[in-house]
Amino acid sequence: MKKIILIGLVWTMGSFSVWAQETRYETDPTCGCDILYVDGIQTTRDGDRYGFRRDDGFVVAPNIYSHVDQFSGGYCRVWLEDTLCGLISASGEVIVPCIYDNINLPSCGRVLVTKNGLFGYTDLHGNPVIPLSYPQAALFSDNRAAVVVALDSFFYACTYIDTLGNTLFDPIYESALSFSNGYAPVKQYERWGLIDTLGREALPTVYEQITTIDHGIFFAGDGDGLAFFNLALSDNNKIKPLTQPVYVPVTPPADNRVGVSRNGKMGFLDLNGREVIPCTYDEVGTFKLGRALVRVGNHFGIIDTLGNIILPIEYSDNTSKGHKYVYYDSLALVERDGLLGYVDLQGHFVIPPRFKEAYHFSQGLAPVLFEGAWGYVNTRGEIYLPFIFDIASPFRWGRAEVFFQGRRHKIDLQGHCLTNCNGIISFR
Repeated sequence: MKKIILIGLVWTMGSFSVWAQETRYETDPTCGCDILYVDGIQTTRDGDRYGFRRDDGFVVAPNIYSHVDQFSGGYCRVWLEDTLCGLISASGEVIVPCIYDNINLPSCGRVLVTKNGLFGYTDLHGNPVIPLSYPQAALFSDNRAAVVVALDSFFYACTYIDTLGNTLFDPIYESALSFSNGYAPVKQYERWGLIDTLGREALPTVYEQITTIDHGIFFAGDGDGLAFFNLALSDNNKIKPLTQPVYVPVTPPADNRVGVSRNGKMGFLDLNGREVIPCTYDEVGTFKLGRALVRVGNHFGIIDTLGNIILPIEYSDNTSKGHKYVYYDSLALVERDGLLGYVDLQGHFVIPPRFKEAYHFSQGLAPVLFEGAWGYVNTRGEIYLPFIFDIASPFRWGRAEVFFQGRRHKIDLQGHCLTNCNGIISFR
């Protein structure tokens, strides 16, 4: 076994580090004193310390933390000091005390924690249930977690544990990915395959490359080409490729389509492995609302899941704002002749291209730049907030940031001023 072993967790080929990114929001240049706002909870600040409160004024957490993350799924990572990390709930309960070097959001009722270079797990009350004993460990999925164990002082191997910390299989794997749909990719002797929840070989370890399993879909193969697999179509637990090993995945499954590349061109497979949209494009995007971005050369358009052209492939992407040709609130931002507008699901312009800059829609509103000033329009193209702002951002969780006469403000969906108001009640 190799000295260094990494456990992968993402939709891609190969193996990647197991722990979550340590994104910390010590400051946020787009906000005023409310650093973040997520689902009715806003971050507060007192000097260099942070806390949280709800819209009704309830203090979720006092301003005692040196760093805070954002809430996700009702939980949030917090730091008392740079290296003392814990977990709180949306009700303000301390789930895991700030005693760890790093911590992850819960999975399968367990919280992955690390301290002094070792990994272990607590329950949702912060009680240690699996000791800090692993050089590396992954989040739980399907009530199993991949872990690295030391065979001796030089060699390591991967195996899996259950939520009580019981070792399920012999540590014989060079690398191991997370379980999904009852199977997990594992690597032995430099080759990848699949095991089931009992540790039995479900797909021989003969492949040079494999992806993680996403909704039962994965790819595996050798060299530059991979074959497409769908666990839902396995016959008597016999997992077989549905295509020749000629593809490279480029988008995750969505709307029963998977974006792939073949011979340098891109198209889409259906869940049976049929190339229902031929690989003729230079770029494709993930399907959303039955629509996907496509590019040929320097021109962009939109297709449906049958490959029909919804928006002709004749539009550009020269302005600075991203998220074009993707639907938000059933409208897509598109660019023509250097101006931005919005089309509906049929590819018809609902808001003609007339803006120098614009963002995608979010919560029914979009910030747009018109004649040198920013404002907001609704999905009918009507002006919702006037063109008076120096800068404006999309709404998220009912909040947006704007600059008005050189001052930064936070506003709600009704246009009410929430921060740095100095007598301003509303911008409507």
